[in-house]
Amino acid sequence: MISQLILSLLLPLPLSSAQTPAQDTVHLGVLQASAVQRDPRGRELDLLASQSRLRQKNLDAEHRPSLSAESQAQYQSAVARIPVVLPGVTLPVSPHDSYDARLLAQQRLYDPTLASRRAVEDAQVSEAQSRLRASLFSLRQHVNDLFFASLRAQSQIAEMETTITDLEAQLRVAEVRVREGSALTSEELAIRAELLRRRQTIAELGASHRASVDVLADLTGQSLDTLSVLGMPELGAEVARVRSTLVALRARPEYEQFARSRDLLQRQDEARAAQDRPRVSAFGSAGYGRPGLNPLSDKFDGYWLAGVQLQWTPWNWGATDRDREVLSLQRQIVTADEQQFTESLRRGVAQDLATIDRLGGVVSSDDEIVALRERIATEMRVRFTEGVVTSAEYVDKQTDVLSARISRALHRVELAQAHARFLTTLGIEVR
Repeated sequence: MISQLILSLLLPLPLSSAQTPAQDTVHLGVLQASAVQRDPRGRELDLLASQSRLRQKNLDAEHRPSLSAESQAQYQSAVARIPVVLPGVTLPVSPHDSYDARLLAQQRLYDPTLASRRAVEDAQVSEAQSRLRASLFSLRQHVNDLFFASLRAQSQIAEMETTITDLEAQLRVAEVRVREGSALTSEELAIRAELLRRRQTIAELGASHRASVDVLADLTGQSLDTLSVLGMPELGAEVARVRSTLVALRARPEYEQFARSRDLLQRQDEARAAQDRPRVSAFGSAGYGRPGLNPLSDKFDGYWLAGVQLQWTPWNWGATDRDREVLSLQRQIVTADEQQFTESLRRGVAQDLATIDRLGGVVSSDDEIVALRERIATEMRVRFTEGVVTSAEYVDKQTDVLSARISRALHRVELAQAHARFLTTLGIEVR
């Protein structure tokens, strides 16, 4: 009777997850894209473009005639007089008070700075947007850290729960043997203590899992909880492909930012040179006042005038050369920053590749280690059922199996994380 009961207890038990509705798998690439889209700074791309359009309209307005109105009333202590005295002739004298109201118009005929200033504006908005995209890219690595922290906890919990199922079955065997008087109470207590310890570990891992999932849900806007199934990324083939083109790879958005910065400096250099070229404009005015264009008249009169104006500063004591030299130095700063960024990526990638190579060898032997530990545990389970070994000895061997399984699970997660970190560091989208 005891052997039949023990046999029934050793049969596989139905897992509670069998009745749990299947959950959709959550993929790392989707979470990365969601985090970038959800970040409030993403709206700045459109805001920057709107700002640029308004400034471009202001530049367009400079092509159109400008109109302005002026008025003036004044009294002066002395006026122009003709120092001639003629008998019987009264020469006109300008009034001491004068009044003038006029409408002024100006039209630019030739302005070499307008085209270059438009180019500067286009380059500025492109540089600002590329800088924003570079700052948003850092979210992807943050998502990686949260995703794999949650996946590590999830994997450890799954392995722990599997061994708890087995221990619970062996606990029932020990209870029967103690009740029948064929084993000491300590046999049962040893298994109970180990079950409590593992449930404590699961509770700790569960708290860490919930924290990572909650932050990940808030960061991405996705509906996530501890029951969400995180899909293990399979990135080995992509990593192998990228490694073959590593030297020429410049996919990070920072490289686009550096290129846009250089383009902006080039446009600013051209705009500064254009400021020294001649500018031609037409002007005109119409007014009414006393005196009009005749300074000796004491009557109110209307008037108008028109002409062409040339503005040119051929000499400014070397200010243009110094300004352009400043821009040249700034280009050298951008180049130095780009070189430093490239070297930083190279060092980071080298560490990732070393981790990938190390874990690749470890993972290949994990299955063999687990298989060996399970064979030992299976033999120990049979001996425990037959009462040849104590529960403490059985728990030790079963713990060895658990450690091997957890190590295998963690190594797989760490390898996937190293793959994802390698691709993200290089700016490759994770799918």
